[in-house]
Amino acid sequence: MVASYCRVSTDKEDQANSFASQQRYFKEYIDRQPDWELYRVYADEGITGTSTKKRVQFNHMISDAKMGKFQIILTKEVSRFSRNILDTIGYTRELKALGVGVLFMNDGINTLEPDAELRLSIMGSIAQEESRKTSTRVKWGQTRQMERGVVFGRSMLGYDVKNGTLTINPEGAELVRLIFHKYGVEGKGTSVIAREMREAGFLTYTGNSRWNNSHIVKILKNEKYVGDLVQKKTYTPDYLTHQKKYNYGAEEKVCLTDHHEAIIDRDLWNTVQAELARRNRHGQLGVRHGNRYVFSGKIKCGLCGSSFVSRKKHYQNGTFTKKWCCFTAVQEGTSHLDLMGNAVGCDIGQLVRDDFAHEVLNTAAGAVLTSHRWAAGQITACTKAEIQRSETTGEDNAEKLEYEIQQVKQKKEGILDAFFSKDITKEEMRWMNERYDCQLGELQAALRAARERDQLSYETETLQGDVKAHLKALLDREVDEPFQKEILDTMIVYPGRRLEVRLNLLPAKWRFVLDAIAHIRRQSGCHYDPSVPISVRRACNSG
Repeated sequence: MVASYCRVSTDKEDQANSFASQQRYFKEYIDRQPDWELYRVYADEGITGTSTKKRVQFNHMISDAKMGKFQIILTKEVSRFSRNILDTIGYTRELKALGVGVLFMNDGINTLEPDAELRLSIMGSIAQEESRKTSTRVKWGQTRQMERGVVFGRSMLGYDVKNGTLTINPEGAELVRLIFHKYGVEGKGTSVIAREMREAGFLTYTGNSRWNNSHIVKILKNEKYVGDLVQKKTYTPDYLTHQKKYNYGAEEKVCLTDHHEAIIDRDLWNTVQAELARRNRHGQLGVRHGNRYVFSGKIKCGLCGSSFVSRKKHYQNGTFTKKWCCFTAVQEGTSHLDLMGNAVGCDIGQLVRDDFAHEVLNTAAGAVLTSHRWAAGQITACTKAEIQRSETTGEDNAEKLEYEIQQVKQKKEGILDAFFSKDITKEEMRWMNERYDCQLGELQAALRAARERDQLSYETETLQGDVKAHLKALLDREVDEPFQKEILDTMIVYPGRRLEVRLNLLPAKWRFVLDAIAHIRRQSGCHYDPSVPISVRRACNSG
């Protein structure tokens, strides 16, 4: 049985014609071979060759090969199979181990032949380098177009993008003006604006009625609405993975002022930006607290999964109390259907006082710190399991690294033979040598690290002794906010005023009932002191 694989990287008409002709050619070629029978033609259209993650047909072909459905794969050339040298070598090795050969028609390579890997490495490296050059040329061309004002991006609320030009969408523009007016003129918060937009039945650009405050903030910060254009906010550091990252100065952004017709006048824009900055300084946006508080992002709702956010209640005498409540419940209220028939809201109905949360955490942490033997055993077990896992399955296994180093050395030896055989040019030989020297340096450094690790002794008693020593140091440490941040994993709030505390590194859970804690505190007349754990019995045993 014989399969074939073909791919084009764009959906342009000329490429589409080539795509169809490739499939036709393989079918006819296999039909002419008396001992061959076509199993299937696998074809990916409009997909990049530098990664196999999104190539559905390619991955389907590899899966079928593992099931023994064919013995040969025909493909046009190495660059059609993959432009990533690691993928090319990795997959052809895997297929060869299964008894499946890959025939690269234009390159004259059969992976079942003895010298195939050397030739494949050279051709694959050339294909990868060509892909890198293409990526560089495309990025350079896009940047020049951006400088001329061509817009790279999708349509958005208030603007349509077509052929690199922004034009105002009247209906969306009215919603944008309404949002800016509510925030900059009426002084409303982002959560209030999001709720009012939902209740009024307005839809987001994607047709969703579930507005949220982070969506509102994103609109308020988008410079396009004042007529400016900032591009290259994200960039792609690796042309092989195509993963985008936010551009925090790694590449120069392209900024154009008064680039297109504005929806918001500059005075209102400046007012909104100043108010956003002021509220952010005072932590009033309610979008992101970072790590300012012990419980920021760590108290979770047991019903909807949202994080709890802090709210302060001020009294006339100048004092205040801080409570934590479900973000979904704050934004959308109790569970109900909105005007569009969407289920919104959360019925958790629980508020957690900040002092209660501290008390619960201190109680759970205190139980750990006073149980040296139990805690040492738990942490030791976790540590040993991780060590054993890394030793058996980690990429830095010494034996595996030694094998890879030997393989690279063999490839280096083969480069000179390929040069004298005039299979590669002098420039290609120098380029390949530099590449393999770099790989050898990285592998040898990893091998040294792996050997040092293998020399370590992980005796259980020694490890437990070290853990106990660290625990004793923790026990003597003041229970302050940095300690609480370090030890708390999550605190989950369930209906019935039940809390579950999970600490870092430990599989056990502590469960509390807030009403029981409040009752004990009333009986004892205790007051909260964040530096002193209050003795409160657990409502349930840890599990």
